[in-house]
Order: sequence, then structure tokens, then C-alpha cells
Amino acid sequence: MLKGNFFRGLGYLGEGFRLIRQPGLRLFVIIPLVINVLLFGLLFYFLAELFAAMIAAAMGWLPDWAWLQSLDWLFWILYGVVILLMLAYGFVILANLIGAPFYGYLAELTEKHLTGQEVSTDDSWGQIVRDIPRVLWREVQKILYYLPRAIGLLIIGLIPVVNLVAAVLWFLFNCWMMALQYVDYPADNHKVSFPALRRLLGDTRLSAFGFGLPVALAAMVPVLNLVVVPAAVCGAAAYWVRENGADLKQLPS
Repeated sequence: MLKGNFFRGLGYLGEGFRLIRQPGLRLFVIIPLVINVLLFGLLFYFLAELFAAMIAAAMGWLPDWAWLQSLDWLFWILYGVVILLMLAYGFVILANLIGAPFYGYLAELTEKHLTGQEVSTDDSWGQIVRDIPRVLWREVQKILYYLPRAIGLLIIGLIPVVNLVAAVLWFLFNCWMMALQYVDYPADNHKVSFPALRRLLGDTRLSAFGFGLPVALAAMVPVLNLVVVPAAVCGAAAYWVRENGADLKQLPS
């Protein structure tokens, strides 16, 4: 039987957007946000170059018929959608890798803010530097968890008729991965292993899917995906305090 509350899970991202405006959290939102903007610009530039090359190659393969060559606008639309999806998902993966040390500390500050504990940032920068190897390894673990399952769904998607089910499974899996991705930051702060985190989220699976759903949708929207990452981190800290994490740390709900 599925446990948790789907509608309560939906509210955590909205709470995250409110939390990123708190004075004590803004610095650790602004720094990765600046990094994300620069990263987004670089990705957009290189993918735009790839976009132009793909259009030129596609038009070169077509017969030199006037009516067919006039369909270049269709290629711009089709390849534009592909580039947009590549940009969205590529941005999220790279932004999480680069910003992981900041996001771990942002999750810690958010949790302290929610539980009423005093926040001290005297050693924050040194702690961020010391945590880099560990948080990068956590990101690698998430990628290793994601890849074989994504490949399996991709293979299912190639099978006629069955691929209709694969589309639904893809979406549900992305929602689950978004919950895993961001709740992992507060979990790591509490030294909870990645396998243990999966079990914890499984105990409140409906809440996890509720949280992951709006994050997955927002991550696909250019510009919005620039701010959804820190908001999702803060929302995940709220999830941790009020769902699984509260049981481990005896925190007030």
C-alpha cells in the first residue's frame, strides 16, 4: 500500500520558492544562481552552434527540390524542440554537479531555519570546500542509479505498443528521480546513505511523487529552471523535516 500524502508533497516546491527569499538563505541561492546563468549561457551557445550544423546537414541530405528545400522551417521547429530538451536536461545535470556543495549547505541552513535552530556560518566556506569530494560522489551515485533504469526504459520505448506504457513510466521515473535528487541533500547532511534514502522515500512514496512532479515539470521550462533548483533544495529540506527525516532526528513537524 502506498504511503504518504501526494497533495502535501505538491506543496513543498511552493514552500521552497518562499524560503529562497529568506535573508539568511539568499547568499547560498544567489551564488549558484549566478553559476547557473553562466552555465546556461554557455550551453545555449554551444547547442545553438550544434543546432545550425544539424539544420545544414539535414538540408544537405535532401534532394535539391524547391518544394522540399522550402520545408527548412519544419526542421528548425523539430530540431528546436530537440535542442530545448537537451538544454533543459543537460542544464539540470550540470547545475547539480557544479552547485552540489552549495546546495548541501543551503539544505542545512533551510533545515535550521525551519526547526528554529540558530544558524552559524562562521566556517561555512571551509566546510563547503571540505565537502566537495563527498557531495560529488553522491552526485555520481545518483547518475549510476539513473543510467541503467533510463536505458531500460529507452529499450522499452522502442517496442511498438509497449512504448505507450513507456511514456508514462518515463514521466513517473523522472518525478521519482527529482525527489531523490533533491531530498538527497538534507539526507547527506545527516549522513544517510543513498540506498537508505531510497528506502526512506519509499516509505512515503506518494509524498515523494507529489514533490517530484512539479520539480520535473519546472525543470523543462527554460529560465524557470534557473531558479527551480535552489527552490527544490529548500523544498526538499522542508520535506525532510516533515516527512522521513523527522523520524530520524526527532525534529518537530
